[in-house]
Amino acid sequence: MLNIALIGTWHVHFDQYAREIKENPNTKIHGIWDPDYSKAEEKAKEYGTFAFDNLDDALLSSDVDGIVISTATNMHTGIIIKAAENKKHVFTEKVLCFTVEEAERIMESVKRNNIKFCISYPWRTRSDFLWIKEALDNKLVGDVTYLRIRNCHDGASTGWLPPHFFDLKECGGGAMMDLGAHPMYLIRWLLGRPKSITSTFTKVTGKEVEDNAVSVLEYENGAIAVSETGFDSSHNPISFEASGTKGTIYAGGFSNKCVYNIGEGWIEPKLKEPLPIPTTLWVNGIIDNMDIPFDIDSAYDLTELMDYAYKSYESGTKVDLY
Repeated sequence: MLNIALIGTWHVHFDQYAREIKENPNTKIHGIWDPDYSKAEEKAKEYGTFAFDNLDDALLSSDVDGIVISTATNMHTGIIIKAAENKKHVFTEKVLCFTVEEAERIMESVKRNNIKFCISYPWRTRSDFLWIKEALDNKLVGDVTYLRIRNCHDGASTGWLPPHFFDLKECGGGAMMDLGAHPMYLIRWLLGRPKSITSTFTKVTGKEVEDNAVSVLEYENGAIAVSETGFDSSHNPISFEASGTKGTIYAGGFSNKCVYNIGEGWIEPKLKEPLPIPTTLWVNGIIDNMDIPFDIDSAYDLTELMDYAYKSYESGTKVDLY
């Protein structure tokens, strides 16, 4: 049985992770820490555990095997490095951190200390995207020339998203940094590293951070990928499209189906089995000493894309990665 400390209650997914750790037969919640002790105490009562008085009590405790991080993103770097240096396995909400320089420091510590690290990339566990990855790798639609992923909700325009999700210091950005992470890590996984990024972000509701955003990724072979996101779109389901030299794949949208056409009409493929949820992949990786699909390298890749996407927005220019 692994003892898992929950670090931070800030993120909207905290309760999801807490339930997953509590319900996993191989783990139990061993304490909760939050910068606001009263919040940690409240959640500790809810989940039948205790509240840590300070962060070091969790990170230095010999009773703690791993931590799940749901703090504000600007706290990730210090927490992850200290946890790694004390041989604690780490599961973290995305994104890893704000800059490539921070990501390099985290990656060095994680790898040197040989801990099991996992970042939450739930879309990479989905049966449709697993099938799409295999289809693109096998060139079902030929060479991909254009790929677009849209992920948005109405959390800003209707007011249900917590106010702290619009805090630039804590979040490092707005819609692209949060919801846009899903299209970004999928694009990086499906097409690889782009050569440049161009971003246009706007503030429809007048918040400190962007709530309407698009980043265009250009590839060496001429392919273009588009990451679309926002906090101002209602009843706009996740949508995916990939066009290639031999055909096209669509997924999501109003039909919520995955289909492709390579000249024989629209076909709905038999999808692959989904992977376990990210927290289960992390726990299994610890127990069985297995590789975890969403590892520190994958976490670094997303931070790199976000770092350059925001550099493009701030400068108003296309930014080259190499």
